[in-house]
Amino acid sequence: MSDLPFGFGVPDRDPERRGESGSGAGNDPFGLGALFGGGGGAGAGTPEELLAKMPLFAELQKLMNWSGGPVNWDLARQGAISSLAAGSQPTSDAERTAVADALRLADLWLDQATELPSGVERPLAWSRVEWVEQTLPAWSSLIDPLAERVVAAMTSALPAEAAAMAGPLGGLMGRMGGVLFGAQVGQALGRLSGEVLTSTEVGLPLAPAGAGVLLPQNVAEFAAGLDRPLDEVRLFLALREAASQRLFAHVPWLRQQLHDAVHAYARGITVDREAIERGVTEAMGSMGGIDPTDPEKIQELLGSGLLEPEETPEQQMALRRLETLLALVEGWIDAVVAAAAGERLPGHGALAETMRRRRASGGPAEQTFATLVGLQLRPRRLRDAATVWGAMAQRYGSAERDRLWSHPDLLPTSDDLDEPLDFVARQGADDELRALTADDAQDRDERRDDPEGGAQS
Repeated sequence: MSDLPFGFGVPDRDPERRGESGSGAGNDPFGLGALFGGGGGAGAGTPEELLAKMPLFAELQKLMNWSGGPVNWDLARQGAISSLAAGSQPTSDAERTAVADALRLADLWLDQATELPSGVERPLAWSRVEWVEQTLPAWSSLIDPLAERVVAAMTSALPAEAAAMAGPLGGLMGRMGGVLFGAQVGQALGRLSGEVLTSTEVGLPLAPAGAGVLLPQNVAEFAAGLDRPLDEVRLFLALREAASQRLFAHVPWLRQQLHDAVHAYARGITVDREAIERGVTEAMGSMGGIDPTDPEKIQELLGSGLLEPEETPEQQMALRRLETLLALVEGWIDAVVAAAAGERLPGHGALAETMRRRRASGGPAEQTFATLVGLQLRPRRLRDAATVWGAMAQRYGSAERDRLWSHPDLLPTSDDLDEPLDFVARQGADDELRALTADDAQDRDERRDDPEGGAQS
C-alpha cells in the first residue's frame, strides 16, 4: 500500500496553480480555509456542506457513505484498476482474432474427447482492466459472505472496554471495515489480474455464462518464460478454458456446490474471545491505545494477527470438500485436454506439468483468498483426481467417465482419492450389479406379460 492510503493525495500539485491567490491552495492543500470562512466566502453553509467542499473530506465522505455490503466494491474496483494504470494493455484486433481462433479449434478437438458439448458461446480476449471489471460480480458473491462473517465475529468478540470506546460509532466502524476490506480486495485483485491466464484458472467460474476468455497480455508473458511457441501455449490454454466451460455449462449443480463450500467455510468463522481480550489489552498498551475513529490504529490491529479467526472442525470439513471438488474439476480438465491434444500438440506434456505445478502450489487464487480471509483454494489431490478420470476413460470410455458428473453423490470423495484405482474398480462392480438388476427386472416383465409361460416354467 502507498504511503497515502486508499489513493488519497494532495489534490493540487500544479506549481502554477499552487502559486495562485497567495494564501490559497498552495498554503491550504486540503481546503481547510473553508472551515474558517476563507477562500472567497466559501465558509458559508452547513457543516456537511463545508466538509464536502474539502477535497480530502469529500473523498472520505464518499467512502464512508458506502452501504452496499461488507466490502466497499467501488473502492476495490478503483484500487485494482489504479494499480494497473501503467501495466494493463488494451487488446488488439489481432489478439482478439487469435483468441477466437484458438477457442474454436480447441472446441473441435474437445468434441472427440468428451460427451459434454461446447460451453463457449462468446470467445473473448480481455485486458487486465476488463478482467477486473467483468469478474467483480463473481468475486462479490464469493467474498461478501466471508467478509460479513469476519466482521461480525470480530465485533462480537471485542472486549467490553473496546466496545465501550466505540459506543455510538458502531455503524461508522462497520463502514470503516468495508473500506479496509475494499482496499485489501482491490490490492489482491490488482495483483491477480496481472497473473491469471483465463477466466476459469482459479478453479471457480468468474466470467459471465457462455464466455470463454483468455488474457493475451498475460498469456504472452507466461509464454515468454517457456520454451514453447506463443501459438502453442495459447492453444493449450484455450483447450483448458474450453474444457472448463463445458463442465460448468453442462453440470448445473457444480457452480453452486463450489459456492456452497465457500459459504459453509464462512458460516464457521469464529474467534477466541478470551485470546482477543488478552491481545487487545496488550495492543492497547503497545499501540498507545486504540481509537475506534482512527483507521490507522484499526488497520494496525487487524494486521497484527490478534483478530484472525480460528479454523473450526466445521470449516476444516468445508475446506476439505472444497479442495476435493477443485481437484476433481482440475483433474478432469487435465484428462480431457490430454485426450484432445494427444499428439497434435507437441509441447502438451511439458505445458501440462507446468500448469499442474502452478495449481498444486496454490497459484494466484490461493494467495488472494489467503490474504483476504485465510481461505485457501488449493486442489491438493490433483494427481489423485487426474488418475481417477484417466483410469475411468481407459477402462470404461469417456461417456462413463463423464457420467459421474450427472450427480454429486457419484463423484469420488476425499477418502476415495486415497485409493483412486479402487474407486475405479468399484465402478465396474456397480455396473455389473446394475446389469444384473436390469436383467432381473426384464425377466419379471416378461413373466408378467406371458403368465402361461411363467407358469410352465
